[in-house]
Amino acid sequence: MQSELTLIEQVKLGKIWEFPGGINPPERKSLSNQTEIGNFTTHTLYIPIQQHIGVAGSLLVTKGESVLKGQALTSPGEGLSLPVHAPTSGVISDIIDHVDAHPSGKTVLTIVLEADGKDLWVNKNPLLNWQELDRDTVVKHIQAAGVSGLGGASFPTYVKLSPHKNIDLLILNGVECEPYITADDVLMRYHANEIVQGAQIIQHLIAAKLCVIAIEDNKTEAIASIEKVLADVADIELRIVPTKYPSGGEKQLVELITGLQVPSGGIPADIGIVMQNVGTSFAVKRATIDGEALVSRVVTVTGERVKNPQNLWVPLGTPIKTLLQNVGYSPEKTPRLIMGGPMMGFNIVDDMMPVVKSTNCILAPSNFHLPERGVEQNCIRCGQCADACPAELLPQQLQWFAKADEHEKLKEYDLFDCIECGACAYVCPSQIPLVQYYRIAKSDIRQAEEEKLKAEKAKRRFEVRQERLERDKQARLLRHKESAEKRKKALAQDGSAKDKIAAALARAKAKKATSENTDDLAASDTPQDKVAAAIARAKAKKLKSSKVSVDNSADSTPEASLETSLKATDTAPTTNPNKDRVAAAVARAKAKKLAKEEQENVKNDAELKNETDHKGHTDAADKPVSEAQVDKTLTAAEERKAKVAAAVAKAKAKKQNAAADGPNQEPTLDFVDKANAKISNEDKKRSADDERKAKVAAAVAKAKAKAKKQATESENSTNTSDKETPDLNVADDLSQTPEQIRKDKVAAAIAKAKAKKNANNDTDNGSNNS
Repeated sequence: MQSELTLIEQVKLGKIWEFPGGINPPERKSLSNQTEIGNFTTHTLYIPIQQHIGVAGSLLVTKGESVLKGQALTSPGEGLSLPVHAPTSGVISDIIDHVDAHPSGKTVLTIVLEADGKDLWVNKNPLLNWQELDRDTVVKHIQAAGVSGLGGASFPTYVKLSPHKNIDLLILNGVECEPYITADDVLMRYHANEIVQGAQIIQHLIAAKLCVIAIEDNKTEAIASIEKVLADVADIELRIVPTKYPSGGEKQLVELITGLQVPSGGIPADIGIVMQNVGTSFAVKRATIDGEALVSRVVTVTGERVKNPQNLWVPLGTPIKTLLQNVGYSPEKTPRLIMGGPMMGFNIVDDMMPVVKSTNCILAPSNFHLPERGVEQNCIRCGQCADACPAELLPQQLQWFAKADEHEKLKEYDLFDCIECGACAYVCPSQIPLVQYYRIAKSDIRQAEEEKLKAEKAKRRFEVRQERLERDKQARLLRHKESAEKRKKALAQDGSAKDKIAAALARAKAKKATSENTDDLAASDTPQDKVAAAIARAKAKKLKSSKVSVDNSADSTPEASLETSLKATDTAPTTNPNKDRVAAAVARAKAKKLAKEEQENVKNDAELKNETDHKGHTDAADKPVSEAQVDKTLTAAEERKAKVAAAVAKAKAKKQNAAADGPNQEPTLDFVDKANAKISNEDKKRSADDERKAKVAAAVAKAKAKAKKQATESENSTNTSDKETPDLNVADDLSQTPEQIRKDKVAAAIAKAKAKKNANNDTDNGSNNS
């Protein structure tokens, strides 16, 4: 039984396998491969800061700064990222948004470099002993040089040089199967030795057991150059493959060399293979051994509308317009320019697009040799697209699903295995641009997946946050529980703590009860309650005054009584406005009552005098003179006493009203005060002796009248109505309107004035009689 061969053993057998599908379009390579590689220079360069698959770097230069050739203009960012370098020496004239080398003609951040013509290199840093250095050092050096895949995809080379799987085979792709393009062909013709050196460096870095250089059989001069170099090199072999498009595709070339197919959705590294372009191998050699960054590349400028088609070393950032002017481009009435080849290239929408790392060809074909695509028609289901597909897909079904935006169906039919070679569109008799449908569908699916990924990340962040919050919550609850248990244990051990807690609870309850009682009292403080309280205080004050008057009537002199009354008036407390108002009302009631009594006394005196005049003087003659004088003196004294009492009451009422009302008392009070002031002025006209005599006589009369009244009230138990009269008057006074209060005050003032006048008259009469 024959044992199964390993990958290396199978490759060393030299067998060339086949891949399905493929086409054989006109090559038209002879237009540009008849001369050596020329050099091209220009004055103004437009250098996009991103020329590779991945993330753009960060700017290292500013406007107006001078730079040298090979100097880094950006620093690589995170992820897939490479720096860009100055293609020549000069000055940074501007940093702007400029059209990019993209089918859409979008703008990207671009560095504008004005060359100084000196082409001075920055200090180079070659790794001459690269075999002795560790792999990571060499890989980072290649990354710093900005080397990316020059076959068209522009994938960062340093990523392929750091595979995560064991690699057995390295394949250098020199097939260059697309029509018109000859950049790799001439590079292998004139730089075969450097290409092989680069292959050795790559083979060393990925630890491949064997390297194979694959070249299409239509490149005889390139094959001869590579064979000559490989004569003295071990572990690198040459494989010549048949001319067929797209034999230069990565998966197709792997199948041609090894007979193995790369899994769907996979890469060659999954089966132990790494593939690099011959141009990339050349750039790796220049970066490692020569210390030169990737600042230029070979570009094929060809087409029937170009007078001198050729391959040129073109500085990166060169505008296409400038490049075409150098080779004698003559546009047609409807000019057509293509970046890349006729099968996989795209139309140039702006001739100011710059040459970038992935630019291998600028094509200016004639309409005869490469006519524009006709009007799209309906599919006739001929099946030619499926026969031509090298990936064994179903282009017709993929186009239907793409037009219907059925992304799941597109994935199911392996849309991403399409290499966009254009073979299906080339053979389509209905002129359907199938590749354009696939590119748009791929872009939509990638965008939808990115949005889905962002949503999943956001959801995951939210879930993680919720988990963290729940953990924090449980941790807090656990801490609170532990604290409660500690407090419980402490209370069990410390008896005084319980007493303190009980005392605190008792204080809280007492405070709450006090607050409730205060609220109840405040709620029950109605106008009726205030009136009842005022009446009660008036009764108590009256009883107290009666007792004090009875006790002190025998011992007090009239002068002392008057002085005490006046002092009490001066020192009456006015701290509580409500109490003062009630006291003032009581005083006004007393004053009204005294004034009324005084009026009755005056009336009675007048009647008594009339009766005495009618009787004659017989009774007076019968009585002793001294007794008649005494009676007359007592009657006058009692009158003066009543008048003085009214004045004192009025003074008290006035003072209490002033204390209670303050500066806001009503205008009626001002009227009463003016009346009192008028009376007071009249009193001041009297002599000091007359005032003293009147006050003494009034005080004596007041004392005797009070004593007599107290004795009468104690004998007569039916005077309840008389005792309550002031209280009723107080209640009435409290319920009076401001107009009624004013009238009462005016009446009291008038009564007081009359009493004073009568008292003065009586005093004068008493003096004359004496």
